[in-house]
Amino acid sequence: MSEIFSPIAVSGIGRPKSVVGESAGVRGLLIAIAIVFLALFLLLPLISVFAQAFAKGGGAYFAAFAEPDAHAAIRLTLLTAAIAVPFNLVFGVTAAWAIAKFKFWGRDLLVTLIDLPFSVSPVVSGLIYVLVFGSRGVFGPWLIEHDIQIIFAVPGIVLATIFVTFPFVARQLIPLMQEQGTAEEEAALTLGATGWHTFRTVTLPNIRWGLLYAVLLCNARAMGEFGAVSVVSGHIRGLTNTVPLQVEILYNEYNFVASFAVATLLAGLALVTLVVKSVLEWRYADDIAAGARRH
Repeated sequence: MSEIFSPIAVSGIGRPKSVVGESAGVRGLLIAIAIVFLALFLLLPLISVFAQAFAKGGGAYFAAFAEPDAHAAIRLTLLTAAIAVPFNLVFGVTAAWAIAKFKFWGRDLLVTLIDLPFSVSPVVSGLIYVLVFGSRGVFGPWLIEHDIQIIFAVPGIVLATIFVTFPFVARQLIPLMQEQGTAEEEAALTLGATGWHTFRTVTLPNIRWGLLYAVLLCNARAMGEFGAVSVVSGHIRGLTNTVPLQVEILYNEYNFVASFAVATLLAGLALVTLVVKSVLEWRYADDIAAGARRH
């Protein structure tokens, strides 16, 4: 006679035993440590930002956004993200498609290069662009001769942001595409579909939630980047200051209310990113489970 193993049968008593094995006290202690850690290092700083921003009332808070420099910083941040994110979207999808679907010489090298910004300090990343495009850099004399300015201008900020954010889309999609394999694409091609039609109707629907998740993280990093942008921007008021740089300048000038008020934009972006991220993870998990049931 076959035996049915269950938590009740294995424990030998009428109450299921935990799979992990720790006592209720240990589990409670671990949960309490996690909650305290999150409260001290995540929630408390976040609450402090909003508390400092409204320390002198709503009038002072909204007055911080009426300054022309704040408007310029917000516009530049949005412009930078609007350029960097689509660029990384195209690059990330293309790189993930090539790495996951094809075997070619230099494939491992390409993966390593994609991971490079994760291992290089953002400050070093910005310094690299200064050494390449600065007045004394490799292309500096040629750029000066043709009246082209990259460093201490918007192009340098965009290039630095693209560098630090371009792994996000590719690294999110590569394992996803590898797990899906190539069977569906090969079937579509066998039935006469073109490469673009196959990508649009087969590949893209399979990666859409992962792609949205990657774009969300890429956008959050692009709008919040400080180190690389700080090096190449020159901190020119009203011209090359993004929102993070504007926060630093206001804080160094002891204009704390305005500094924290502008910082609430980044804090709000973080909260929105967290909420949408959670929704996408929940929605994406449902799609994976549905796909597993279909197969």
